Amino acid sequence: MSKTGASQENLSTADVEISELIEADLNRQNTHIHLIASENFASKAVMEASGSVLTNKYSEGVPGRRYYEGCEIIDQIEQLAIDRACNLFNAEHANVQPHSGSSANMAAYLALIKPGDTVLGMSLDQGGHLTHGSPVNFSGQVYNFVGYGLDPETELINMENVYEMAIEHKPKLIVAGYSSYSQPLDFKRFKEIADEVGAKFMVDAAHFIGLVAGKVLDNPVEYADVVTATTHKALRGPRGGLILCKEEYAKDIDKYTFPGAQGGPLNNQIAAKAVCFKEALTEEFQQYSQQIVNNAIALSDSFKEQGLRVVSGGTTNHIVLVDTRSVDDDLTGKEAGILLNSIGITLNRNAIPFDPRSPFITSGIRMGTPGVTTCGMKEEELRKVGFFITEILKNRSDEKKLQNLENEVKVLAKSFQPYG
Repeated sequence: MSKTGASQENLSTADVEISELIEADLNRQNTHIHLIASENFASKAVMEASGSVLTNKYSEGVPGRRYYEGCEIIDQIEQLAIDRACNLFNAEHANVQPHSGSSANMAAYLALIKPGDTVLGMSLDQGGHLTHGSPVNFSGQVYNFVGYGLDPETELINMENVYEMAIEHKPKLIVAGYSSYSQPLDFKRFKEIADEVGAKFMVDAAHFIGLVAGKVLDNPVEYADVVTATTHKALRGPRGGLILCKEEYAKDIDKYTFPGAQGGPLNNQIAAKAVCFKEALTEEFQQYSQQIVNNAIALSDSFKEQGLRVVSGGTTNHIVLVDTRSVDDDLTGKEAGILLNSIGITLNRNAIPFDPRSPFITSGIRMGTPGVTTCGMKEEELRKVGFFITEILKNRSDEKKLQNLENEVKVLAKSFQPYG
């Protein structure tokens, strides 16, 4: 048995190269400190469902209305996932079939608007996501996205500016949500603006839906017509997407998920989603979610104490975004990310608001605390991680200092292995 709880016996015989590479990445996961905000470590129960015989079944359609025979048990599994998602998020309807957050967004757009319609969403370079209108993405090519951003002084969303843009552009849809924003979203105000201009309101909760499940962030389902999400970030489930909506949109959401945006659902992943929803319906998960936020605040405070600039001045969720220029004007996010990963701290380069550098280079690094919290770290460890990161970046030309820091990082990582 592998340390993950899954047998490698058959795989190691059938394909030794893949088997060895999986074990190599298990070793990477167990020997690094993981701060990528969009990653987490699924439970063994979730992985067992994901790797089950359910991968063998085709089941186009929805429970009770399939295009294939033999879906009686699949129907029960998917309905269980739907019921648990609705219970967890107090939603009127859920579709658990999207393969990813991007698939969920595509289906939602198809259900809510028409090609060429104007949409108001958060600009990618200000903290939004590719699917919020980036010209390199389907969303920016099919729809007329207009991007709102942040106030240059506070680095917060200026809701008065959102209102003015909505009045000017009269969008058919307003999207709230982010990929790298660490402050609250005013769902109530977004909804008021959408209602005033006759727009539908959608929330892309991919990054923070787990914190909603854990009852530490406000639930957008109360305000939005449609909420899209992923299940593999703070929610700690399998890789996949999710759509929650009001009953009046249920038929269209189902229709534009299949056959509109994708074909057959991944039944093994849907079973794994059902498991993760059940795990999230516990008091333990609520405590875990609060610890994620506590850890992010501790990490942010550690950076500020050591003179680094945290974008927007701090965090209220799981994300911490740091301006690498506060270490050295010449330090890029790309350079920082590569160096830190080589020493055992994995995060990602990220554009900061009004970044003068390209998205591939950037002037920032983005961190998130779901993964390290799953591994058992608390505030003390996150303050230490913040110190390590700062020292590594400040002493990046001192090989002896870096070697000593790498040794300390390895000791900490070994004490908090996800699958040890």
